[in-house]
Amino acid sequence: MSHTTQVVVIGGGRAGLAAGYHLRRLGLEFVILDAQAAPGGAWQHAWDSLRLFSPAAYSSLPGRLMPAQTGQTYPDVQHVVQYLTDYEKRYELPVERPLRVLRVHRDGQLLRVETDSGPWHAHSVISATGTWWRPFLPAVPGQAAFGGRQLHTVDYRSPADFARQRVIVVGGGNSGAQIAADLACDTDLTWVTQRPPRFLADDIDGRVLFDVATARLRALEEGRTDTGGVASLGDIVAVPLVREARDAGRLKAAPMFVCLDRYGVVWADGMRAPADAIIWCTGFRPALSHLEPLGLRGVRGHIATEGTRAMDEPRVHLLGYGDWTGPASATLIGVGRPAREAAREIAEQNP
Repeated sequence: MSHTTQVVVIGGGRAGLAAGYHLRRLGLEFVILDAQAAPGGAWQHAWDSLRLFSPAAYSSLPGRLMPAQTGQTYPDVQHVVQYLTDYEKRYELPVERPLRVLRVHRDGQLLRVETDSGPWHAHSVISATGTWWRPFLPAVPGQAAFGGRQLHTVDYRSPADFARQRVIVVGGGNSGAQIAADLACDTDLTWVTQRPPRFLADDIDGRVLFDVATARLRALEEGRTDTGGVASLGDIVAVPLVREARDAGRLKAAPMFVCLDRYGVVWADGMRAPADAIIWCTGFRPALSHLEPLGLRGVRGHIATEGTRAMDEPRVHLLGYGDWTGPASATLIGVGRPAREAAREIAEQNP
């Protein structure tokens, strides 16, 4: 059975919910299609010790402040999941789940959204699938030969899974630093980064990062000198877990190795480190395979956008994939503005 609506939002995480809030305010008919069995998006799959970079009041979706978590300045994963669950209920957002979107096709004046439960037709589509579902693993010689476990950030849960083991954590961003800090006391840890880790000043958190990203956007829009944005400040937010491990001397990074063998990793000078497990905290790519039939990717695989709108298909908007679809749009506080702009454009296209 086919369904027809004005807007299909693909993804029921923070970006999809923010889009739903603004679509509802503008009186548009829409549905949110979510592949997850429960509310909370990717947050319900994150590791146990993960904390937000900002206090609750600065980590809110449009329309409703996140309540503070008792005893925590930076809310934990379960608090975020509960907030997203309550947000969805509060605004009675029409979420269909679990329902996996397979492909989006042009179908005359409409877009056809194929799912594992039948097609939907819509005048506009907002893709809000994020990046968690497409982890990136670099190609390193010898990976297939390594005899231990290899995991990505998405697979990590708790230090208890690695107690007294030799673990190598690869990655100099926030995920790598937080997971290395989490493991520093209970494992024989080696933290490996491509370049020396750059910790932000201890008083910088998500509030400041959002302001810096917004200021950079305004400077570029007004033709002023590029401020460098967040990247000019550093790579790693010193959340309490990371700060404690760093100050105790447990977060000392080794340079990137050149290959793996059966037993562990090997550096260019011949030094070796045996390992029971390697955790690749090497980032993500946008999960956009469902848009492939539309042929929107350029030579380097990037979809050109103006704001959130795909330039080669104005009925498609991309929301929450990072700065290229709105400053800090992959964060709770940052996704509200581009979500509002996308909803307004769609309302103008569908009077």
